Amino acid sequence: MARRKLSTTIYITPEQSERLRVLHDRTKVPVSVFIREGIDLVLAKYDHMVPGQAPLLPDMKEPKG
Repeated sequence: MARRKLSTTIYITPEQSERLRVLHDRTKVPVSVFIREGIDLVLAKYDHMVPGQAPLLPDMKEPKG
């Protein structure tokens, strides 16, 4: 069963938009999926800044760097 998603507005640069469009054209993966994956990476990277919270994605490895 798909998880419920909330609608939000984000602002990206024209260059980011173009690169995401090209990535979508090549992979057929929706841009929204790439944006959610990017958010997950940021949340995992800064997980230590939200003390007392359960991990958002327990099986996700912390990105290097």
